[in-house]
Amino acid sequence: MKSARLFLLLHVFWTAGVLVDAFDPITTTVVLGIGATLGRTIYNYLHESCDRKWIAFNSTGLRVDLQSKLFGQHIASRIILKAVNGFMSNENPKKPLVLSLHGWTGTGKNFVSQLIAENIYKEGMDSNFVHLFTSTLHFPHQSQNATYKYQLQQWIKGNVSNCERSMFIFDEMDKMHPGLIDSIKPYLDYYDKLDGVSYRKSIFIFLSNAGGESIVQTALDFWKTGREREDIELKDLETSLSLSVFNNNQSGFFHTSLIDKNLVDFFVPFLPLEYQHVIQCAMAGMRAKNLRPDKNVADKVARDLIYFPKLERVFSVKGCKAIESKLDYYT
Repeated sequence: MKSARLFLLLHVFWTAGVLVDAFDPITTTVVLGIGATLGRTIYNYLHESCDRKWIAFNSTGLRVDLQSKLFGQHIASRIILKAVNGFMSNENPKKPLVLSLHGWTGTGKNFVSQLIAENIYKEGMDSNFVHLFTSTLHFPHQSQNATYKYQLQQWIKGNVSNCERSMFIFDEMDKMHPGLIDSIKPYLDYYDKLDGVSYRKSIFIFLSNAGGESIVQTALDFWKTGREREDIELKDLETSLSLSVFNNNQSGFFHTSLIDKNLVDFFVPFLPLEYQHVIQCAMAGMRAKNLRPDKNVADKVARDLIYFPKLERVFSVKGCKAIESKLDYYT
């Protein structure tokens, strides 16, 4: 259907061009005007643009994805859904949405960022309006911090000027040089416009392993005292998490004004995954490979991973990080 409509547009556009020579100047002007309009239509059809055709939040899709694809993260799922839903349904937000996702590797931080993008942008993570920065790749040298600050400011300003509904994801915040992220503080604050540009409809997501230790300790304490994992609430983690990140001198959030000025809307904890969650990841991984989910294969994959505490083997050290390679071996 899509290709048929595109063929029709191209055919009409080509016909308009051919007919130009057959009419008088006034008619030719009209035909050329039609051709220009059709040209813009074809361009917008083929190229992503900052409008509702390409950017439209799917609240139901995000809820279903979080319920069916993200395992063992009841706190993160609840916060993400409410935060994104509330922000995207507000036509006049006072500031950008700023989320900081924390937890050990393999717990789902990058995956959640992907789910958010897929339910806002038609092109998902491939959208021209979704921008991913990785600290070790884009900001490797501390001696270049001043240059990075300027480049980062210009990059964000330029892209938000192009589309106010832009998303910026900063991975490996625990490896970012302290002080760098403060350069974008003005863009996250409660300003209507800065130099004629409004940042209030943009989304900023920070991903970090920093604070993971305090999250793991809380999960361990609940397990040791026989309390249910699902009884862990945000209030049990949020204060210790923000303080841990703020005072970690090896983190990009070390004494940052983003925390000091309360510009991070939510610190989202990702709990360490248990054996049952690894099984769920393996089953989902098989479905993603168009394979029939096999509980025996999932069990083999899960048994291969390393768990802690060493004797009780409760939490997966790497979460679901190695699932895909393990499935390649067992299927």
